[in-house]
Amino acid sequence: MTSSTTDFRATASRVIEIEAEGLRTLAATLDENFTRAVETILQARGRVIVSGMGKSGHIGRKIAATLASTGTPAQFVHPAEASHGDLGMVTRDDVALVLSNSGETPELSDIIAHTRRFRIPLIGVASRPGSTLLTQSDVAIVLPQAAEACGTGVVPTTSTTMTLALGDALAVALMEHREFTPEHFRTFHPGGKLGARLAKVADLMHEDMPLVAEDTPMSEALLRISQKGFGVVGVTDADGALSGVITDGDLRRHMEGLLSHTAAEVMTRNPRTITADQLAEAAVAVMNERKITCLFVVEGNRPRGILHIHDCLRAGVV
Repeated sequence: MTSSTTDFRATASRVIEIEAEGLRTLAATLDENFTRAVETILQARGRVIVSGMGKSGHIGRKIAATLASTGTPAQFVHPAEASHGDLGMVTRDDVALVLSNSGETPELSDIIAHTRRFRIPLIGVASRPGSTLLTQSDVAIVLPQAAEACGTGVVPTTSTTMTLALGDALAVALMEHREFTPEHFRTFHPGGKLGARLAKVADLMHEDMPLVAEDTPMSEALLRISQKGFGVVGVTDADGALSGVITDGDLRRHMEGLLSHTAAEVMTRNPRTITADQLAEAAVAVMNERKITCLFVVEGNRPRGILHIHDCLRAGVV
């Protein structure tokens, strides 16, 4: 006999509600120890060494990755491997963040002892205040009592969700204190869709631009458009500032007697531009809004580069 689709959805809703209630309880019970944990990490000259066994270990890997990518150097150390030489990775400059739902995980004993022996700050996270982990910790964060979502109480579900959320809370608190920006995030995420969204105009623009002077005959301006392949040409004044741009629309509007004109007579004045330090995603928004395919990149009023929508597409920005 199988359950209906409705039963599956009911189970899913029940699980999510139980875990959400656990998160609400966690948020309501955070105390000064959370603040102390953040301050302890900020004071460390080295890394945050995250460790945990089993499901706590999987959560620990994610927490370490989140910390490392948001400006807090961090590394996951498996407690079993720590007992076989990896304790050498944990130095006096580091701070240890050790996770265990029960606080009595035997595989953690060596890493706990190592932090005590070398006076390495230890932040413990567990659900039992009197457990070995929390009594040995310099900062003890107690996870509130909450029902596991499995129904039997034996499968780590709500407890691991709370631990993961606690790690995110630590990372965000540290980010905000350090005034971590999207540009900093880009430094740690140069690849992938997220990295593409945080790419700057300077990363994608072409410095070899199609440019002509205002008094350039249109016959030469057309050659310049064809040579560079952007479908546009920028027009500069006597001081080298960008005074206009010639697009295919300008060419159509001046089709009659086109070759008798100069660039200044055909160009669109005061074109929309962008600066090199802006996000490429912002450039795409401008191009979509104006229904154009190119933007000149300027520094002051002087052209520094050109960005085509195809550059953004290739980089995965859109």
